[in-house]
Amino acid sequence: MKSLPKAIKETLDWVHARNHSEPVFIQAVDEVLRSLAPVISAYPDILEENLLQRICEPERQLIFHVVWQDDQGRTQVNRGFRVKFNSALGPYKGGLRFHPTVNLGVIKFLGFEQIFKNSLTGLSIGGGKGGSDFDPKGKSEREVMRFCQSFMTELYRHIGPSEDVPAGDIGVGGREIGYLFGQYKRLTNRYDLGVITGKDTAWGGSLVRKEATGFGAVYFLEEMLKTRGEGIEGKTAVVSGSGNVALYAIRKLMDLGANVVACSDSDGTVHQPGGLDFDQLRQIKEIERGRIRSYAERCPKAKFIPRKKGSIWTIPCELALPCATQNELTGVDAMALINNGCIAVSEGANMPSTPEAINIFHKKNILFGPGKAANAGGVAVSALEMQQNAALASWTFAEVDKRLRDTMAGIHGTCVHYSRKFSKRGNYVDGANIGGFLRVAQAMLSHGII
Repeated sequence: MKSLPKAIKETLDWVHARNHSEPVFIQAVDEVLRSLAPVISAYPDILEENLLQRICEPERQLIFHVVWQDDQGRTQVNRGFRVKFNSALGPYKGGLRFHPTVNLGVIKFLGFEQIFKNSLTGLSIGGGKGGSDFDPKGKSEREVMRFCQSFMTELYRHIGPSEDVPAGDIGVGGREIGYLFGQYKRLTNRYDLGVITGKDTAWGGSLVRKEATGFGAVYFLEEMLKTRGEGIEGKTAVVSGSGNVALYAIRKLMDLGANVVACSDSDGTVHQPGGLDFDQLRQIKEIERGRIRSYAERCPKAKFIPRKKGSIWTIPCELALPCATQNELTGVDAMALINNGCIAVSEGANMPSTPEAINIFHKKNILFGPGKAANAGGVAVSALEMQQNAALASWTFAEVDKRLRDTMAGIHGTCVHYSRKFSKRGNYVDGANIGGFLRVAQAMLSHGII
C-alpha cells in the first residue's frame, strides 16, 4: 500500500476495519480503489467531498428472516437480504441470488460491483443487490413458490419502479421471478410491471433478457479480440458453469463459429473435444433442471470429470469464459490456461477470477475482460425491459439484441478510453473501474452531501 495515495490507503484501512468479516466485499473494494490512484490528483473534489468513503458504504442494508413451510409441513427459516448501495444514477438495480453461500458480505460485494457495472451501461440505474441463503436445488415447485412468496412478503415494502428494481441471479430464473411478482401483485393490488425484471415475455418481459448476460460476455470478448486483429470463429472455448449465463454464452460462441468443448457445474466438468451439443445441454439444464453428469451419460463422445479429479481450466482452449461464481479461477488455473494456449478471458460471472489470476493474465498479456464490464449485458437488457414496460411497448429480438451489442461495444470503448487516459498499465480492469466510478462520482457531486 506504500505506493498508493494517502487518501486511498486511508480509505482501504477504513473499509477493512469496518468490514473485516466480509472478505469478498473487501476484495472488490480493494480492486476498485487501487485502480483509482491516478484519478485522485485530476479530480480534487473526490477527496474534498469524501467520495471514496461514501461510495464504499451502502445507503441502506436490509436483513430479514424468511419463514416458510416445506412439503412435509415443517417450518423452515432462511435469511433474506437487500443492499441498496448507491442511487446516484437512478433507482437501485440488481439481481436476487438464492444460494446457500449467500451472506451479507457476498451481497455487499455484488452490490458494490453493480454500481460500476450499471454506470458503464450509460443507463439511469443505480447499484443494489439482494438474495437469500435458500437453496432452490432439490426443492419442489411448491416449496420454491412458498419460499418466494414469503421472501416477497417482506421485500415488497422496499421496492418500486422508481425506488428499487430487483431481477434474477444465481438460483433466481424466470420461475422464481414469476412467483415473486405474483406475490407483489397480491400484496399491493397493483400491476407494476417495472417493479422487477427478468419476467416471462408473455407478461411484460423483454426478448433477449434470458440470453443477455451470456451474449454480452461474448460480444465483449469479440470487441477485445478485434483490438488484436483476431476473431471468435474457429477458436476453441471453455465455459465454466452451466446455468443461464453459461448456457447462452455457449450458444453465442457457437453462433459465431467457436468450438465450445467444455462446461461445468458444482459436481464437475463435461468435456467433449468435438464440441458440445447445445440443444441437449439446454434440455438437461433449463428444462429438466438436471446436472451436467446427465449430459455425459446421454452423449457417448463426452466425458464427465468429477470436481475432485480435475478442473475445467486444464482443458486446452484459446478462449475462456468463467461464468459460475466468485473466485472460481485461481492463479494456478490462470497458469494452466496460458500454458494450454489461452489468449483471452471474458468474465460472465461476478469477480470469478482471483487477484492472483488477474495479475498473471496482465503480466502474460492475455486479453482479460472483468465482470463489471463483460457481464453487464444482463443489467443492460433489464433496463431496456424497464423502458419497454414504461412505454407499454414490446421490441423484437433483433432490435434488443442490436441494442445489447451496441451497449457492449460502448462499454468496451469506455474501458479502452479510460485505461489509456489514466492507467499506465492500460488494462480493462482499470478502464472499467475508472470509467464506472467517474460517472457515479459526477452525479454524487451534483446531488450535494447526502
